[in-house]
Formats: sequence, C-alpha cells, structure tokens
Amino acid sequence: MGAHRSRPISDVVYQLCITACALVIPALLVLLSAVIAWAAWPAVQVAGAELVVGVTWDVANNRFGAFPALAGTLLSSMLALVLATPLAMAVAILSSELAPQRVRTALGFFVDLLAAIPSVVYGLWGLLVVVPALRLYVMPFVSDTLQLGGLPMFSGPAYGTSVLAAGVVLAIMILPYIASVSREVLAAVPRSQREAALALGATRWEMIRDAVLPFARSGLVGGIMLGLGRALGETMAVTMVIGNRNTVPTSLFDPAYTVASLLANEFSEASGALHLSALMAVAGVLLITTLLVNALARWLVWRVQHSGART
Repeated sequence: MGAHRSRPISDVVYQLCITACALVIPALLVLLSAVIAWAAWPAVQVAGAELVVGVTWDVANNRFGAFPALAGTLLSSMLALVLATPLAMAVAILSSELAPQRVRTALGFFVDLLAAIPSVVYGLWGLLVVVPALRLYVMPFVSDTLQLGGLPMFSGPAYGTSVLAAGVVLAIMILPYIASVSREVLAAVPRSQREAALALGATRWEMIRDAVLPFARSGLVGGIMLGLGRALGETMAVTMVIGNRNTVPTSLFDPAYTVASLLANEFSEASGALHLSALMAVAGVLLITTLLVNALARWLVWRVQHSGART
C-alpha cells in the first residue's frame, strides 16, 4: 500500500526544478544557434558559398571570403595536435600505469593546473618568449642549419609570429585536456586486462602496449578530438601570436588568420550590417565545426567507458 502513496510535494518541486535547470543548457544552445543563423542569413544570401571557399575579405566591396581564416584555423589546430598528443599520451600513461601513487597525484595536479591558466597569459608568454625564440633560433636553425628552407612547409622569412608560433602555444594549452581525458580512459580499462597480459608473461610495457592501449583506443581518440575542439575555438592567445594576415598560409613560417582571431579583430569594429552578418556567418561555421568535433569525441569516450563497465 505504501508503494501507491502520492509523492511528497517537496519531491515533485525538486524534480521540476532540476529538470528545468537541466533543460536550460540545450535551450541556450538552440537559442544561440537560432540567433547566429538569423544574423548570418543576409550575408549567406549575398555571398553564398564564397563565405567558405572565397579567398578575398574586402569589406569595402562586400567580398567576404573566409577560406584563409578557415585554413589557418585547421593548420594551426592540427599542428597543435601533432605536438601535444605524444606529450599528453606520455603523461597519461605515466600517471595511470607507471608512476608511484604520490607522483601520480602531483603530476595530475600540475597538468590540470595548466588548464586553469587564462588564455591571455598564454598569449603574452607566446608573444614574449615563443615568438622571439622562433624568430632568433628555431626558424634560422631549421632553414639554414638543417637546410629545410627549400621545402614548402619551412619556406619564407622568419617573422616569428606565424602558424608555428600559434601551434606551439595551442599545443601547451590543449595538453592538459588530452592528458586528463586519456588518464581517465586508461583508468577505466578493466584490471582483468592487465592481469591477463601479465599472467601470459608480458612485461609491463608489453602489457600497456598490447592490452591497455588497444582497449582504450576509441577513448584516447576521443580525448584527442576534445583537444582539437579546444584548439579550434581558442581566440586571444592565437590572435597575439599568429600574425593576423588574411592570406592562405603555405608554410609554417607564414603569418596567418584564424576564424576566432578574425572575429576578435573585426567584430567590435564592424562597419555595416552586411559586414556584421558575414562575421556571424563565419562564427556559425566555427560553431558547427566545434559542436561536431566535441560530439564525436564525447561519443568515443562514452564508448570506452561503456565497454569497460560491461567487462
């Protein structure tokens, strides 16, 4: 009979409040997307596909080609992944498999602390430390000493502010995200996987390589893609070190633009309604890209955790 009693009014009110708070997040996302789509529609009608494939950004003549910014965004983000992923994987393996417990705790704390540093601080560090180091030492060394200046990837003068500088700064910024997710994914691997490999005579490294990493592959890829989503949307740090030149980069030494830096530099000084609409359209492209990347990353991480729970 007690099972059929009506629920207390406090439980009903609590459930309604929690449900309303939870629905705020998707509602905000839908509202944000609707506002951006509404504001971007005039530019989409005028420019059409040129917003994505055009290479000329000329506000005076209503030419809004954002392909150089999109190319700079993808190039700097992929470079950051190439630089950050090996370091993040090493940190994750060390902190979850190899290091003593005290070292694991301290290492995890310092890695997570990197995520708490404001992006403008990373930008200042990049501008005052990374850019001069690249201009005075790294770029001349790569071009002259290693004689790689003839390769398109390393051609051009050593300005310092460049895609390479943005990639280095972004790599440091996304490292804690990739390392944290990878550490949690490795921790979700069932203990039986490790014990089975060790029982068959595998060394500790062979156990990690052949039993742990393959089981966690999808989750590790998800963590990397979460880092990619973070890199795609970074604004201030990249704006300060990438050079902000609206041309398609052909070398890592070239100054470039990203979508985020384009918005940061021009949004507050938009000279007309069509210019503002074009910026909103570019923001919509960036929003769609980051949402897709993050959704796929979350699904991959969930897949690993779900597989571990079933095992």
